[in-house]
Amino acid sequence: MSAALDRFDPRSDGVALTSTGEAGDFFELLKPRVMFLVVVTALTGMATAPGSVHPVIGLASLLAIAVGAGASGCLNMWYDADIDAVMTRTAKRPIPSGRILPSEALAFGLTLSIGSVLVLGLVANLPAAAMLAFTIFFYAVVYSMWLKRWTPQNIVIGGAAGAFPPIIGEAVVTGEFGLRSLVLCAIIFLWTPPHFWALALVKSADYARAGIPMMPNVAGPAATRRQIVLYSLIMAPVAVLPALMGFGGLIYLVVSVVTGLAMIGLSLRVLRVTEGEAATKACYALFGFSILYLFLLFAVLLAENAFGLMWALPKVIG
Repeated sequence: MSAALDRFDPRSDGVALTSTGEAGDFFELLKPRVMFLVVVTALTGMATAPGSVHPVIGLASLLAIAVGAGASGCLNMWYDADIDAVMTRTAKRPIPSGRILPSEALAFGLTLSIGSVLVLGLVANLPAAAMLAFTIFFYAVVYSMWLKRWTPQNIVIGGAAGAFPPIIGEAVVTGEFGLRSLVLCAIIFLWTPPHFWALALVKSADYARAGIPMMPNVAGPAATRRQIVLYSLIMAPVAVLPALMGFGGLIYLVVSVVTGLAMIGLSLRVLRVTEGEAATKACYALFGFSILYLFLLFAVLLAENAFGLMWALPKVIG
């Protein structure tokens, strides 16, 4: 059983090992940057939901969602430790670097997964807890254990897991999964391919060495660039929908249109510039701006709905 749990251990020499990791190493297993994004998008789902929730319940629910996101990240790192070890971008993570044992990471991730779902069910409601459980399962099992190593569409389908937090957030408030959170989910879902493939174009050699069928390695860089543009063209108008549906205001409308056009422009630059250092810079520019893009959209929506900054627009849809 021990060998099954520690299926990858860079320090394994037949001797029982214990962790040398510190608290910061265990925190790193939770992918804190992803946790932050989950908190922002889930909180936006709560703020834009019809109705309200007690601040204590809302805060406890948000904490449970954040821990659940961290748990799924931890399980992902546990399963991916073998490929993380051969990729320059991930080789220094706690497990491949030998600071934390795979069995310890697995136990940590499972404990946090179960605990976060139970807490959310107790403080909020069963639909929200069930959606959190499904999100953890989808990311840790469907994406990490199956899609990532099997299909070049891994990041497209698997990206749904990162798009679910607004749905969980709305369920905390209403106990249901409404159209507003589904639109927010669609924005994140469509954002994921251009965001991640921009980096994959630069790191394609890393993924090839690890045996991961990322889009640039399977379909080729040219096809990947075309798909980046296609997803950006679809995503930009979808991102305007909150303003048209009445839960985004004038500020959101302006921000979503301007930044959406910028995303399309940067995607077209990635399509046009294909050689040398300029191509690498174009990919990194898109990757970096895409992070700012998504954060701005959700931060503005959150501010408008939670802090009374909404300058209402005529409702066009819904």
